[in-house]
Amino acid sequence: MEADTIPKLFARNRQLYAERVALREKDLGIWQSTTWAEYWGHVCRFALGLKQLGLQRGDKLAILGDGCPQWLYADLATQCSSAVTVGIYPTDVASQVKYIIENSESSFVVTKDQEQVDKVLEVKDQLPLLKKIIVIDMKGLRRYREPMIISFQDVEELGQELQRQQPHLFEEMVSSTRAEDVAIIVYTSGTTGQPKGAMISHRGVLAMIRGLSQVLDFRSTDAFVSAMPLCHIAERMFSLIFPMWAGCTVNFAESVATLQEDVTEISPTAFLNVPRIWEKMHSNIMIRIQDSIFFKRWIFRAMLPIGYRVSEMKLEDKPIPLHWKILYGIAYLLLFRPLRNHLGLLEAKILVSGAAPMSPDLMRFYHAIGLPVRECYGMTEMSGISVMPRNGEIRIGGVGKPIHGVELKLADDGEILQRGELVFEGYYGNPEATREAIVEGWLHTGDVGELDEDGSLRITDRKKDIIITAGGKNVAPSEIENSLKFSPYIKEAIIIGDRRKFLSCLIQIELENVAHWAQNNRIAYTNYKSLATHPEVRKLIQGEVDKTNGNFARVEQIKKFVILDKELDQDDEELTATMKVKRASIEKKYKQLIDSIYGTN
Repeated sequence: MEADTIPKLFARNRQLYAERVALREKDLGIWQSTTWAEYWGHVCRFALGLKQLGLQRGDKLAILGDGCPQWLYADLATQCSSAVTVGIYPTDVASQVKYIIENSESSFVVTKDQEQVDKVLEVKDQLPLLKKIIVIDMKGLRRYREPMIISFQDVEELGQELQRQQPHLFEEMVSSTRAEDVAIIVYTSGTTGQPKGAMISHRGVLAMIRGLSQVLDFRSTDAFVSAMPLCHIAERMFSLIFPMWAGCTVNFAESVATLQEDVTEISPTAFLNVPRIWEKMHSNIMIRIQDSIFFKRWIFRAMLPIGYRVSEMKLEDKPIPLHWKILYGIAYLLLFRPLRNHLGLLEAKILVSGAAPMSPDLMRFYHAIGLPVRECYGMTEMSGISVMPRNGEIRIGGVGKPIHGVELKLADDGEILQRGELVFEGYYGNPEATREAIVEGWLHTGDVGELDEDGSLRITDRKKDIIITAGGKNVAPSEIENSLKFSPYIKEAIIIGDRRKFLSCLIQIELENVAHWAQNNRIAYTNYKSLATHPEVRKLIQGEVDKTNGNFARVEQIKKFVILDKELDQDDEELTATMKVKRASIEKKYKQLIDSIYGTN
């Protein structure tokens, strides 16, 4: 049987790695393991249980909740049934949940717990196609009298009965899956308008992983960490697609809040995450260094420049003189190894940042301490990652060359166009948006980039986000914003300036770090607002803005800034589920504040 679908890869892994650990999850402080054979058993029973409940080829099943093994069981069981999985962000409110279930025409929804069940129940009367609400954790739900609700365990038991009657049925279902079938629908983050459901086929997913495996050396002994929402294409790649390809082990972090501790315990060999997590890890280091004794601070200040110099030579592919190797060895023992161990990345060999641009300063820092993070480029509509630097080709600010199977070119206005088997099948129920996205086989990404003489790509910004000042100068706001967010005291920065005389910025402080700084400086505050509006905090942030301004030309410098007196929030339509800023929404919501900056009130 040719492994041309994810379920067929799963069947192969069951044979190859039967008693090897496939999944690990922490329960009450203890790591619990699931072997590939046990993994197969859960998926088999759940898939047959869904069949008993009426799931048919082409049907849609939505999954709503935080990442856990059952999320993957449901995802794979649906795909093994030649049906389609639809992920929903656990932070989505009831109206957003309703939109995705309705838009995708899902007939089943798997929920993690009571909180997620309540969201579905709130809108179920507006979802005539919905047949069952399957619940992973029934705590608090035993007294619910809703006939739609059934426990995850009960569905597995239904499947077990069918398995006894037809022991080979599941294998037949797996072998009947087709490469051209849609495997998953991934909803875009919705930074502009309602999210769109991108249909991704088995063929597209496997084309992506085949190309990527020629760049990254995946092995069955690799250990991954799952911390981001599984409905995000990046997390799906590292928790489902890569492990199915190479037989890796997936470890579920308890939460984003405990990610640092979990990573330290796991010591993964591969770590993919969004820039926000890399920023958080860096700011934690900087705060710890500030609080450490004088000797440790001296070691940090003395050794870090050695790391910067040696990593710079490595990135430029220059030979490293012997004396620099010796100095780096000393710095590694005194600083870099303890830092890597503290981060839990001592064994990591595959380090990737994706989903949004990463600050060049942040990349330089990680390379300096011996963590060669590479920035990739990809998008949901390309089945995941489509551009990735190979070893020896990593460059600060660049994302490398297209992986095998991807053609890439730039339009006249710099927009990045891509084509290949990775291109998605279109937006579900939205042929007009599909026609706008795919023109003559080329996917119009909406991103603007540049190609160097070697064919490596550098992302400039989102096409719609490019700022054109009143003087006609094109400015890429993300570069300035990422430079600001390198500061441990700045969580978000939104550059304003389209058709304006100068650039300004809305800044959200990093509450935990600024609060820590305030305590050390004996500055009294009561809540976020009192801290954000304190004159001394403004002086602190002014210093960080001045540092950033020193890295940019005069026209790209921030002339004025405002510290927001509240944290940006998804519920207020200011952030997407992936914590991306909804720029248009914020500019509209804070129009009066922005106008006051420019004196146009």
